[in-house]
Amino acid sequence: MDLNTVVEVRDAQAPAPWRPGDAWLGGGTYLFSEPQPHLRRLVDLSRTGWTPVETLPDGSLEIAATCTIAQLSRFAKGFDAEAAPLFEQCCRAFLASFKIWNMATVGGNLCNALPAGPMISLTAALDGKCLLRAQDGVRRRVKVADFVTGAGRKDLAEGELLRSVTLPARALSSRTAFRQASLYGLGRSGVLVIGALDPVDGSLAITVTASTVRPVRLCFPRPPSADGLRTAIGSAVAEHEWFDDIHGLPEWRRHMTYRYAEEIRQEVTR
Repeated sequence: MDLNTVVEVRDAQAPAPWRPGDAWLGGGTYLFSEPQPHLRRLVDLSRTGWTPVETLPDGSLEIAATCTIAQLSRFAKGFDAEAAPLFEQCCRAFLASFKIWNMATVGGNLCNALPAGPMISLTAALDGKCLLRAQDGVRRRVKVADFVTGAGRKDLAEGELLRSVTLPARALSSRTAFRQASLYGLGRSGVLVIGALDPVDGSLAITVTASTVRPVRLCFPRPPSADGLRTAIGSAVAEHEWFDDIHGLPEWRRHMTYRYAEEIRQEVTR
């Protein structure tokens, strides 16, 4: 789509004061998908030169905001970690064409903050932290599970940039299980639940996305009983937080969340 209100595209490497009507441009797969009448200038991140995915000395993994889905998928195929299969499972949850895979970015998926965003699912489930950079250079870190606060809402100030997401080494060594459901064969996720069993202390994290307006990550020191898990989900998700749109009614999303969470509990604790 032509954004006919945009009068300038600026390279992010050339600093300039942020002003109303500015927006960061990553892959642009969302930005150019519908009218953006409030925009006047795009700040292009494509030539920042950030390494797409990098293993840090402490074993953690840093994923640049500009890393595309295709780049993350290729990296995961050779990634030697217990949780490596989860990367491809979440990439495939896009159900998008190769054109989208080669342009859409991890950062864009997080910043859109859509309930069905599979990069939100992946990074929240693996206890990821966002590195945010303000216009004055001040940096802060926010857990992915706290960064997305609602459907289309995120903890991001005006002009603030999502630089990267870091996944801790301990989470990458977890045994994971994945469940996803859609009302249609090639439809958007209506429910996506991920379990991660910590190999060190046996704790279990259950992360619910797509069925809720925000990611919900539940941590248990020991795997709970079936009733305990169901009670914990019911307490963590308020009635109005079950997402309601054309891709699924709240009642169906809640039912499938309970069902998948129990399947995951049984799978990872065998």
